[in-house]
Amino acid sequence: MSETVTLEALPGPIELDLDHTALIIIDMQRDFLLPGGFGEALGNDVAQLQRVVEPLAALLDAARAAGMLVVHTREGHLPDLSDCPPAKLHRGAPSKRIGDPGAFGRILIRGEYGHDIVDELAPLDTEVVIDKPGKGAFYATELSKVLADNQITQLLVTGVTTEVCVHTTTREANDRGFECVVVSDCVGSYFPEFQRVGLEMIAAQGGIFGWTAPGAAIIPLLKERAPAEPAV
Repeated sequence: MSETVTLEALPGPIELDLDHTALIIIDMQRDFLLPGGFGEALGNDVAQLQRVVEPLAALLDAARAAGMLVVHTREGHLPDLSDCPPAKLHRGAPSKRIGDPGAFGRILIRGEYGHDIVDELAPLDTEVVIDKPGKGAFYATELSKVLADNQITQLLVTGVTTEVCVHTTTREANDRGFECVVVSDCVGSYFPEFQRVGLEMIAAQGGIFGWTAPGAAIIPLLKERAPAEPAV
């Protein structure tokens, strides 16, 4: 029997069916979060993203203990850049571009140190890792199949950045019929104003793209589900 819990969220409570809910962690990669990486090379304050790590690690621990499906994503491209359209590769005027040498290997290239996820949130061998060439996690990936195979209907959405890959994935999921809760302290933006507005846009107009709630509201619900520790 499915286990349903009530999560207090914005714009209102949502019933979560924990047997059919997955945690998706978007692009918590070294190139975006670490000093000297691609994000900082573009002039961004990576400390704005690093503040997401601690609350997200706590949520990840609770999701694992509850037996929840966990999906990690990484934005990046093949070494020959054949999956990176020129419109993306040449956009803007950064000092470094995708594929260029960076502090952590070639920037956003699969297999490079900077492309991988920060140590604090490293995936377990049993968890799903989706490599995506675009901003949204559904585009040109196996994510739809993974969720269907696991009978997932609801998503806890976390990661970076709030206004780009988190928003794109949430909108894509919404169009595919998933109910999404964006975990407000487990998503981050380089720009505080984008963070605020991005979260407000999710829950606007009665939840046009989904719900928002802090990890502190979700973790106790997951802990209630987690099996008790065996007696010593």
